[in-house]
Amino acid sequence: MATDVLALHAAATPDKAAIIDGDAVTTYAELNARVNRLANGLAALGAARGERAVWCGPNSASVLAFLHAARKIGLVAVPAAYRFTAEELQYVVDNSDATLVVVDAEHAEKVAAVRDQLPEVAEVVVFGGEPFDGARRWDDVVGLGGDDEPAAAGESSGATMIYTSGTTGKPKGALRTTTDAELTATLLQLLRLQPGNEVHITTGPLYHSGPLAWASLTHALGGTVVLLRHFDAERWVDLVREHRVTNTFTAPTQLKRIVALPDEVLARADLSSMRSLVANAAPVPYALKQEIVAKLGDHFLFEVYGSTELGVDAVLPPEDQLRKPGSCGKPYGSVQVKIVGDDGSEQPVGEPGELFVSTTAALDGYHRTTEQVTDLDGWKSVGDVGYLDEEGYLYICDRKKDMIISGGVNIYPAEIEAVLHAHPDVMDAAVFGVPSDEWGESVHAVVQPRDGHEIDLDALGAYATEHLAGFKRPRSWEVRESLPRTESGKLLKRVLRDEHWQGRHKV
Repeated sequence: MATDVLALHAAATPDKAAIIDGDAVTTYAELNARVNRLANGLAALGAARGERAVWCGPNSASVLAFLHAARKIGLVAVPAAYRFTAEELQYVVDNSDATLVVVDAEHAEKVAAVRDQLPEVAEVVVFGGEPFDGARRWDDVVGLGGDDEPAAAGESSGATMIYTSGTTGKPKGALRTTTDAELTATLLQLLRLQPGNEVHITTGPLYHSGPLAWASLTHALGGTVVLLRHFDAERWVDLVREHRVTNTFTAPTQLKRIVALPDEVLARADLSSMRSLVANAAPVPYALKQEIVAKLGDHFLFEVYGSTELGVDAVLPPEDQLRKPGSCGKPYGSVQVKIVGDDGSEQPVGEPGELFVSTTAALDGYHRTTEQVTDLDGWKSVGDVGYLDEEGYLYICDRKKDMIISGGVNIYPAEIEAVLHAHPDVMDAAVFGVPSDEWGESVHAVVQPRDGHEIDLDALGAYATEHLAGFKRPRSWEVRESLPRTESGKLLKRVLRDEHWQGRHKV
């Protein structure tokens, strides 16, 4: 029987810090013992291999301990965003067929509110505080288990079912039960991650696939995870310096908050230890990359293209960030990409079309739905439009569903948003099509000002005129205090667009 990776590290480096959470440090030996007691306690309650277990809560040592415990006894871990309403949480728990819910006390009332609507759930376990009536206390469950390795430990790399963010509709559970070890090793090498030498900081919420994967990879490599319960830009800067952080995974939103910090805060920033800061979840504006390089350094920024469904598909290393404006990198290892036109033929260099990927990192499938990832003779697509340049670098134009068709011309909102992001008064931007009797759709832009700034729409319109062709320029504008994004950083453009299309059909 294979030995579980956490048990291996606990035996080899028992006193090494596995988790740093404020002033609390948990060693590998302590973490493995805690995980074993939890895993055995859950098994004593009847949790069985292959069953779904929903977990919900901000980043914490208990979340990491549960993820390890779920792997050791073969549960399928299903993250649920702690910002969900009770109704949204009920949907994920019910749709996933979960028999177990593990929830932070801070959000347990949401589970309590819908407990009678979860007939398949046998047990609810509450950590970080007192349980509600009918739920179990975390410490009591841990008390049921012993320190021995669970019988199934080492047999699974950790099955997950991550619900897509729902940017285009109802979330779907993306089930993944296997990993390609060779492809993962290639990616780790490309991203300069080193066994035994990694210190990771949780810049994003662990319920999102990217932050979860990077924290898990750090523990698989025997590294240390520094926890931020909720993202705070100034605290992030201090923790990176204090703990000599080497890697993280983040959305552009958090990076914008970091580079927008006051000069006196950035003056104490030290990212010299960082080898791999990976940006993903949304396009990284070129102007933001320039700010990062100017204010924080030019040796660590990676951009990757990927999805919950297909894993990481392309990587842009630090040396190419400013050399290849707009690109998200090249495929790596055994991953292949191709661009397909509307007629089904492969597009030439520079011509946009739907992106199809051939990868061994694809999900098993969506749970409880006939809808699946588009498949073209083994090549899969999540609906992104892009093109390749003469060096094989990939450029994402936009989601196929977000494309604007105005007067028969295809317009890609991401290109317009990148221009708006470069304006010094703009913190965030969303561009989408709104109904037009003359053109079918016209370009509409919603912008969020940077803190302490005001946006002059006439000046912004003139800026757009300077940088965009006439057919791409927004015909209407809005200013809002904030834009709807998932905590993982994905823009909920559907929420904005639906305000304009009520009662009308978008072709």
